[in-house]
Amino acid sequence: MNRLRKMTEGRTVLVITHRFTTAMRADTIHVMEKGRIVESGSHAGLVVSGGRYAQSWRQQMRDADHG
Repeated sequence: MNRLRKMTEGRTVLVITHRFTTAMRADTIHVMEKGRIVESGSHAGLVVSGGRYAQSWRQQMRDADHG
């Protein structure tokens, strides 16, 4: 990720990922469901909002604690 950031500095980059560790570094995250954007915002903002992203994030954190 750090190498990608350096290579694309000053440019707009679209990254598609299921990994929260990658998504949380983005300036803006768009959450898609059935081909439509259902939420948008920063990692912190989406976690606070309690929507689909937050639910998935919390589930992944619970799984990591018990894994």
